[in-house]
Amino acid sequence: MKEELIKTIFSRRSIRKYTSEPVEEDDIRTLLEAAMAAPSASNRMPWHFVAVTERETLDRLADAHRYAKMLHEAPLCIVVCGDENVSKRFWVQDCSAATENLLLAATALGLGAVWCGVHPSEDRVSAIKEILGIPEGVTPLNLVSIGHPDEEKEPRTQYDEDRVHRERW
Repeated sequence: MKEELIKTIFSRRSIRKYTSEPVEEDDIRTLLEAAMAAPSASNRMPWHFVAVTERETLDRLADAHRYAKMLHEAPLCIVVCGDENVSKRFWVQDCSAATENLLLAATALGLGAVWCGVHPSEDRVSAIKEILGIPEGVTPLNLVSIGHPDEEKEPRTQYDEDRVHRERW
């Protein structure tokens, strides 16, 4: 079991090319359940998720974010949002943990995914909020493009001993 988890972590890669096959509703539910299983400060769970499968909306998101052009091909985008009314101080960390769970779940399901940052870029935030009708006080942290992969990348670790400090810097 632990070997499978480690294998999934090392296999998680940014996948930007997808087949036209849709992501099953059961898989979308599993992705969202995994995201919501993330830890959050004081268990406040400040996250909201917008699951987008409509082609017109996916294309609008791709046009609004210069690094999310893969959404023109992707069958699914999950937008991870933080509710600042629930947690002003830690919503970014909490939603980042949820996003990583989402990415790992996608890998475990045999799906490809890539995280495209939105916050703190104000132009991206306002464009995404407008397209999706996101209310005041809720901020899109990122777009996660998801689909059946049409590219393969080898598992890897990016371990760098020079970045490890023990006991003190």
